[in-house]
Amino acid sequence: MTRLVIIGGGISGLSLAYFLLEQKPSLDIIVLESGKKAGGKIWTDRVDGFLCEGGVNGFLDNRPRTLELVSKLSLTPLRSNDNARKRYIFSEGKLRRLPESPASFFASNLLSLSGRLRIIWEIFAPKGSGEDETLAEFAKRRLGKEAFEKLIDPMASGIYAGDPEKMSLKSCFPRIYDLEQKYGSLIRAMIKLQKEAKKTGKKVGAGPGGALTSFFDGMEEMIGSLSHFLGGRLMTGIQAVSVDRENDTYAVYLPDSSKIQAEAVVFATPAFETSAMVKGIEKNLSATLDEIYYPSISVVCLGYKRERIRHSLDGFGFLIPNREGRKILGTLWDSSIFPNRAPEGYVLLRTMLGGVRKSDLALENEDKLINLVMGELKDIMGIHVQPDFARVYTHKKGIPQYSPGHQKRLGEIDKISRNFKKLYITGNAYRGIGVNDCVENSYKLAERIVQEI
Repeated sequence: MTRLVIIGGGISGLSLAYFLLEQKPSLDIIVLESGKKAGGKIWTDRVDGFLCEGGVNGFLDNRPRTLELVSKLSLTPLRSNDNARKRYIFSEGKLRRLPESPASFFASNLLSLSGRLRIIWEIFAPKGSGEDETLAEFAKRRLGKEAFEKLIDPMASGIYAGDPEKMSLKSCFPRIYDLEQKYGSLIRAMIKLQKEAKKTGKKVGAGPGGALTSFFDGMEEMIGSLSHFLGGRLMTGIQAVSVDRENDTYAVYLPDSSKIQAEAVVFATPAFETSAMVKGIEKNLSATLDEIYYPSISVVCLGYKRERIRHSLDGFGFLIPNREGRKILGTLWDSSIFPNRAPEGYVLLRTMLGGVRKSDLALENEDKLINLVMGELKDIMGIHVQPDFARVYTHKKGIPQYSPGHQKRLGEIDKISRNFKKLYITGNAYRGIGVNDCVENSYKLAERIVQEI
């Protein structure tokens, strides 16, 4: 019987194990997770009646693979409330609603008249060369400087906690890249896609689409179900220190110098951890993996009595362009997005700090971060009262950044790793950071592993 060790019990490792056992139940699978519990960046905390997501707060319901997995696990997905479609940008000292249609966009004051007209000119902007340009270069070239600063920049910080001047368009937003290459213009692409949509009845768009989805008791419901399915195959609190090649097998070494022998091994850990573990096998692979940068990110959850907050909280929350000079990336009004996030009569606000531009800020002590967020929310939302509840969740190494050259880097990682039979690398550092990406990539990898072993 073939033994396969999966190192890493986040959503990538757990879903991979599920798909492998679904396709080949006879596989002898062990999942090693160094933490006390599985889940990785999916981390739900229930405290004093508040439900705080310390990391991932949901997934979009636009990718069938995740929804199929949720269904097989007998879970009930929970779509975000309708009012969560209302999203805001803090611009020029005010919260301004993000337009949801072309008509509302041109009627809004989010951009100046010249900024709105510049977007119309996008249809005439020259097509890119196909090189791996940054998101900033692309946005300024196609949409103009103002649209980049007020719209694209906060989106980049909201999704990736990144700096668009250092983000690869091709890797971070491949659909946008593909649409320009195919149609020469995003507006032209939308016109043609809308025509096709009328024929097929399918919704299309340049963006990802879909509604944010979670579960009544938070994202950890999914982790709990996968962990229950795996049972004794999942071993938590056990760290893999290094992996060596021994004849036709792999030896996974543990902190006490004991080892687990396996015919196949999958690294489903962050790139920097995988880098450390493969150093003894292949130094060039280790060095390439170590190039992927992870900035620090902190999430600050504040709970208030509803009657003490004057703001309507009617929406998803807000993001902040870098040009505004604020210290936070944005705030989600979690109790307005999903039910069961705060006790009756209370609200929960979830604020993100750090990221590429302010990585060190995320590592400040908890009291300083709480006071900093309170000060920002006082200026932005007019909240002058002390919170009734506060929690801070810090990720010293948060979201992996896909910098220019990421595709080339992936090619090198794939090329080197394929020289080692039955050695595989997966996770959100490579081909998509979201839950949907991780699940889809796990499914594809499971098919490949079943064929090869």
